[in-house]
Amino acid sequence: MAWRWGQRTHVMGVINVTPDSFSDGGQFDRPERALAQARRLVAQGVEILDLGAQSTRPGADDVGAVVEQQRLLPALKLIREAIAAGELLCPAAGAQQAPQSPLISVDTFRAPVAEAALAAGADWINDVSGGRRDPAILPLVAQAGCPYVLMHSRGDSQSMDGLTEYGAAGVVDGVLRELQHTSERAIAAGLQREQLIWDPGLGFAKTTEQNLELLRGLPRLREEGIPLLVGPSRKRFIGAVLNEPRAKARLWGTAAVVAQCVSAGVDVVRVHDGGPIVQVARMADALWR
Repeated sequence: MAWRWGQRTHVMGVINVTPDSFSDGGQFDRPERALAQARRLVAQGVEILDLGAQSTRPGADDVGAVVEQQRLLPALKLIREAIAAGELLCPAAGAQQAPQSPLISVDTFRAPVAEAALAAGADWINDVSGGRRDPAILPLVAQAGCPYVLMHSRGDSQSMDGLTEYGAAGVVDGVLRELQHTSERAIAAGLQREQLIWDPGLGFAKTTEQNLELLRGLPRLREEGIPLLVGPSRKRFIGAVLNEPRAKARLWGTAAVVAQCVSAGVDVVRVHDGGPIVQVARMADALWR
């Protein structure tokens, strides 16, 4: 699928093939269930499917590359086969557009997993660590020439909640500075700037108020000219604002954040609830784009 950044908001649908993700662990951890969810999301208008086999929620255990691949590859291959057979087509987003096949993104910070995923047909790599956890992922992605989502984060699932100090400049400037630094490292490893997509990392080493401040500051990040992806879906800060402990009950809070993302010019929103958020994004695009 090809598009020009900045024309409208694209929706990425989450498919966690894990038993322990924070809001849907165990729902799609069998290949046939993952494929069924891919069919649902694509029929609802989701254009990018993001498969993850290592939970990155606070406190999650690190399962290692072997287990991650064992979880990921059967589902990825099954979905890729369905796309190749023409069984998964995104509905046309406008009168001038034809239905298109979805893209497959793989959410991993490990080079061996990324290599296996690309060989199995993944189109994007979505790295929550921005190359910090496994620097070998950077030359690998550079050689592949695929889009690379470089997310802002600090520490890992065990330590990130204690790494929320951003100094007097505040979280927006801090995140921007660290995204710039990790991008420079990625480019030094061979990536082209055109491969990069920034994710400010909502919920990763950020308090509730810092997440809200970062959302208000999205236009500042957008000024850098690198496409932006934001993943607000069902996150703890939404639950804190709404006093809603149930992750799956945070749809409307997620929708409000997505509307803010559209108004700020974000290019991709990453969510669990495909259909409702596709509607929110399209309506908000009609108002603000």
